[in-house]
Amino acid sequence: MVANIINSFFDETPDASVPRERVAFGTSGHRGRATERTFNAAHIFAITQAVVDYRAEAGYQGPLFLGFDTHALSRPAWECALKVLAANKVPVFIEKDHGITATPLVSRAILQHNATHGAALADGLIITPSHNPPEDGGIKYNPSHGGPADTEATTWIELRANAYLLRQLNDISLVPLEHALAYAQEYDFTAHYVAQLGSVVDMAAIQKANLTLGVDPMGGTALPVWLAVAEHYGLNLEVVNTSLDANFAFMPPDHDGKIRMDCSSADAMINLLTIKDRFDLSFGNDPDADRHGIVDASGLMNPNHFLAVCVDYLIGHRPEWMETLNIGKTLVSSSMIDRVVASHQRELYEVPVGFKWFVEGLHDGWLAFGGEESAGASLLTRDGQAWSTDKDGIVLCLLAAEIMAVTGKSPSEYYRSLTERFGEPFYKRVDTACTTEQKAAFKKLSAESVTETSLAGDPITAVLVNAPGNAAAIGGLKVTTENGWFAARPSGTESLYKVYAESFKGLQHLDELIESATALLADVLKE
Repeated sequence: MVANIINSFFDETPDASVPRERVAFGTSGHRGRATERTFNAAHIFAITQAVVDYRAEAGYQGPLFLGFDTHALSRPAWECALKVLAANKVPVFIEKDHGITATPLVSRAILQHNATHGAALADGLIITPSHNPPEDGGIKYNPSHGGPADTEATTWIELRANAYLLRQLNDISLVPLEHALAYAQEYDFTAHYVAQLGSVVDMAAIQKANLTLGVDPMGGTALPVWLAVAEHYGLNLEVVNTSLDANFAFMPPDHDGKIRMDCSSADAMINLLTIKDRFDLSFGNDPDADRHGIVDASGLMNPNHFLAVCVDYLIGHRPEWMETLNIGKTLVSSSMIDRVVASHQRELYEVPVGFKWFVEGLHDGWLAFGGEESAGASLLTRDGQAWSTDKDGIVLCLLAAEIMAVTGKSPSEYYRSLTERFGEPFYKRVDTACTTEQKAAFKKLSAESVTETSLAGDPITAVLVNAPGNAAAIGGLKVTTENGWFAARPSGTESLYKVYAESFKGLQHLDELIESATALLADVLKE
């Protein structure tokens, strides 16, 4: 498989007059497949040149930090990007020995550089399709704030890149790979990151507790980081899978039979779950290490549950954090977080789906924590400074170890104590087939589109088409009651819409919520 998709990466040429073969940035950069002419060398040349143009417009004079993960297409794409950057004389930093680089390490490097080098601002490119199947490729851009680029930046880059594709790359310069590798400067991303972990997590408490920890990097960029963490801090930590295989042949199939390195999926994490009893706590990360999977005696923890635990623990164990700091969540994350935040008299910052909405707050230090239901989160350092403005799966795993070391409770036990205080929520996501016309109808929705006054037997308390935290468009609809809510948004890649629902009244009420939501949506989308 690997040889075939790499050959397709170089041999297949996208046709920019065909919409699906153009550059298209979603919530996490541009992704695609070489065999479908949606992720090929031409795309990388065009995107990289567009980024070169963007950073020139923005006045960036510092280095560009360039990383890649373990997917088969990532190294070839990294080499293509490097050829463009070197040809344009962009100062570029790469991992020592041309090694793989996790997403949070790139974000950390950008922030570190920009905190100490004044006007010579740095940015970064990361070649990764995250947890996607082995045949997929991806590339994402992080500007000087260190996190995912916002829509304004990605739209600019997307338009410029497609213009290069339409001109068949005629005005893009390249240098040979050997020249590009000689031009780039090596940077020890791992050493810089690992040495500073004590500033964001209580590593001393983890050391003192001597917990037995297990880690499955799932064949990804977290592998060298976890090995370095174990050595640097002398932890009782075992990396249970040291395989690096672009086919990801060691991966069990996900719920739909596909190979997907999703550390929030019990099916994908079965290798670690089978041996969980060997450890007090164990972790998984996806290939670019921006997501976390937490496993304790109760099994794989629901990401929503762990986010609530993190929020409650951090507010009580970060005395240097100012009381004015907000807590961020995406609007499809659990309302347990709302109840926890309210109990501490803190402000909740609720935003649309996409980690990019947390970047400004984390960067400027007014958002203490930002998390999303798909197991991505980051937080400030213990003294309230920016740590990573992109998702950091490694730090979230270490935070789970800190929580257990300090409280004596596993994350699941801690969550059960929250349900005793605030009630137990039941959460579900359902995908529903959706026509092109229905997708278009989502964009026209307003609060007035919903005329019903109740949902699953409870009075409706709010109808939202904009997020309460930042007033940004949801791209769909959220309807809330005192005891539950549902949110719906169309998929950006498939002919379906996603319905998220949560009830604090039990599973039967959750089913009623989904049934009511389905009927309500059928009505408001019929136009």
